[in-house]
Amino acid sequence: MQQKATRPRLIQALTDAFSLPDLRRRLLFTIAMLAIFRFIAHVPLPGVDLAALRDLFDKNQLLGMLDLFSGGAMRNFSVAAMGVYPYITSSIIVQLLVPVVPQLRALAEEGETGRNRINQITHWLTIPLAALQGYAQLALLRSQGIVAPSDALSTLAIIVSMTAGTMFLIWLGEMITERGIGNGVSLIIFGGIVAGLPQNAGRGFIAQENLFGLIFFLLLSLAMLVLIVVFTEAARRIPVQYARTAFKGARMYRQSGSTFIPLRVNSAGMIPLIFSMSIMVFPGTIASYFASPLGEDPNFARHIMEWFSPNAAMPIGLFYWGLYFLMTVGFTFFYTMVIFEQMNLAKTLQRQGGFVPGVRPGKPTTEYLSKVTNHLTWGGALFLAVVAVLPFVGQQVTGIQSLGITSTGMLIVVGVALDTMKQIEAQLTMRRYEGFIK
Repeated sequence: MQQKATRPRLIQALTDAFSLPDLRRRLLFTIAMLAIFRFIAHVPLPGVDLAALRDLFDKNQLLGMLDLFSGGAMRNFSVAAMGVYPYITSSIIVQLLVPVVPQLRALAEEGETGRNRINQITHWLTIPLAALQGYAQLALLRSQGIVAPSDALSTLAIIVSMTAGTMFLIWLGEMITERGIGNGVSLIIFGGIVAGLPQNAGRGFIAQENLFGLIFFLLLSLAMLVLIVVFTEAARRIPVQYARTAFKGARMYRQSGSTFIPLRVNSAGMIPLIFSMSIMVFPGTIASYFASPLGEDPNFARHIMEWFSPNAAMPIGLFYWGLYFLMTVGFTFFYTMVIFEQMNLAKTLQRQGGFVPGVRPGKPTTEYLSKVTNHLTWGGALFLAVVAVLPFVGQQVTGIQSLGITSTGMLIVVGVALDTMKQIEAQLTMRRYEGFIK
């Protein structure tokens, strides 16, 4: 037993999980579903020039971000080219509409039944979003001469295939959530990012001759990893006390207990980075269709492309990354406010007979929790903004352009890994098995 206690927690948790038959089945099922996803990601659609497609992805930042959520399937133009990105977009739209639309707000307050109904609405909204995104993706590739023109029936078949591929990946994710370990949709994205890391890193390292730059780049990546872990786990505990009335026979007893509410420093997760990146690359992507050819006098559209390019030279690069920094801070406050309004902690506490010591229930509790959340959000917003601009800092110091650190990708990988390990620990605890021996 003492020998087990000296093992790292990660290895110990996996060892204990595989030692239990039911958990082992869950883990193997999760791995099998991820293997099916990787197989689907390599089934290409017909009529595409793969070499020209990969060259386009290297130049277009928006397509590179979409490829991140497809797990590399978009770069191969497979049937799963859109990944689960339409579902993520649908989830964000529905989540933002819940506090605005009274019908959705009423559903959110109905417990498990209401959440299932909202989830069903999210799935139905995903289908038209996937079809629209599939058509837009196909039109973009045709305009670049990467996909050959085809008749209406062939176009419809491609769009239906891409939409079906997205819905199939969502089904795989839900099967993982139900019968496996972890959040299935997050693991689909996680698997795609991790699968592409060896190839991207190998290609970048082979192309570099700056040894100092590579060492500094690795140290910067390690610092970013530590920073993400610390701020992902950081939370402030708000003490809460409960007072209940219990009856035993004809006598009434007062029972009390205490717990805490963990308010996270970064409760918005990676969503602000996705919002900011989408808006920052959108003007340059639209301008690219109207820009003058290289070698001619630049028109207004080409100037827009330069100002909204992450690879722009100084001082234009400062404008792009400075605006990216400010937008990340702003979206973090916006999304955190939306999440806080949906949680409605003060009303939940009052309904359960709980209160924050020294704060009156009701509106004063809401104002107190809102004030604490705003203070914590400054830390989370600055953290996300710093992580967002670290690639720019690394490129300026090292001079390495081909080894870009994907902040959003690293946030996804770290967040999903931590969440999955917590779920494994919870499963071990639920089975009254000591997963972590201290």
